[in-house]
Amino acid sequence: MAFQKQNYFQRRTRPKGPRTNERIRALEVQVISSDKKNLGTFSLKEAVEMAKQEGLDLIEISPKANPPVCKITDIGKYRYDLQKKANKAKKKQKIVNLKEIKLRPVTEIHDYNFKLKNAQKFLEKGDKVKFTVRFKGREMQHTGLGKELMKRIISDTASLGKVEVDPKLEGRQIIMIVQPL
Repeated sequence: MAFQKQNYFQRRTRPKGPRTNERIRALEVQVISSDKKNLGTFSLKEAVEMAKQEGLDLIEISPKANPPVCKITDIGKYRYDLQKKANKAKKKQKIVNLKEIKLRPVTEIHDYNFKLKNAQKFLEKGDKVKFTVRFKGREMQHTGLGKELMKRIISDTASLGKVEVDPKLEGRQIIMIVQPL
């Protein structure tokens, strides 16, 4: 007799997806036929037998209902349809990126216009823009210049976006976030 080693720590995987056929726990279920007609309430054995006669599966659609709602359909087709719905919902999601534009209180007008043009492109594309005005050395004594720069940015981007996070001084920089309209 060969010694058979048992793995006591083996992880049991629960089947994913809705319960089907004999795995349904309820005694009575509300049955919907394969052509989407409500057949009424049946015992679990009767409902599984009806599904087997059609060559399909009994799938628990709404387990929390009283009695649980089950549908007679093919499990493979049902999982495929769920996956298609999930993919369609994922396609409709809009991912918003946060773009950062760094400035200094002594930024010249040409550089300011260039960075503002980039910010407008980002806002038109639907991305948020984080403006950062960084101060070096003695510039910290003139934070008013940075605040004026932020006010000018707010007025210049008013047509494309609105301020989500108001300008605030954090350490050696003033930060503001503008979101598209």
